[in-house]
Amino acid sequence: MPKMPIMRLTTAEKAAFKAGFVDMMGPAPGVLAWGLVTGLAMVKMGLGTIPAAVISITSYAGSAQLATLPLVLGGAAWWVVWLTALVINLRFTVYAATLGQLFAEARPWHRIVLGYFNGDVTFLRLLAHLERKPDETHRFAFYWGAVAGNWLAWQIGSLLGIFAATQIPADWALEVAGTLALVAVLAPALRNRPAVLGAAVAGLVSYVARNLPLHLGVMAGLLAGIATAMAAAPRAGREAGA
Repeated sequence: MPKMPIMRLTTAEKAAFKAGFVDMMGPAPGVLAWGLVTGLAMVKMGLGTIPAAVISITSYAGSAQLATLPLVLGGAAWWVVWLTALVINLRFTVYAATLGQLFAEARPWHRIVLGYFNGDVTFLRLLAHLERKPDETHRFAFYWGAVAGNWLAWQIGSLLGIFAATQIPADWALEVAGTLALVAVLAPALRNRPAVLGAAVAGLVSYVARNLPLHLGVMAGLLAGIATAMAAAPRAGREAGA
């Protein structure tokens, strides 16, 4: 697997990067919509436009931003804010374990930088791409293209929500629109029984445990969904081979 220098790409790597970028154009409207909702929410909660823009660019973590901002504005202790963000983002340890194996030959600092750009949608798009093309030799370049497209869509939406917050009526119900857009983006990933069962269990557990402190219900749902999908996968494989 190529180490993919950032500034000097081979022709094949450039093609893979472009393919990854183009692959993100499908879910990009949903990502942009959710970024718009997040940017708008930050300003509506009382954060200034410049601090909100800085947070959007440096943090690049919609769920964590929305979860921790009320704590910051409410004067919560720093460790509460930090722990909340940590719990919300624990799902990325699952992504990192997979990506670490897929990109084992990439330079360490490239993988470290990629940690900032990694996201839910891009991770799923990469897995779907490798399912279609398991012999992809430039998967790292493809993923860089995908995360670049995702980052641009998110930041455009987020910054638009931040700087146009005063012009957007509250009765537009953009939160619902953003959520529905993300559902449309993620639904194609539910292509088999283990994935469907895992998503159903994750959603149910997250809802039941929604009142747990520090948003631990999200992590409980994630772990339950993963366990369900892993338990269902061997049976699905046996049925497919029967």
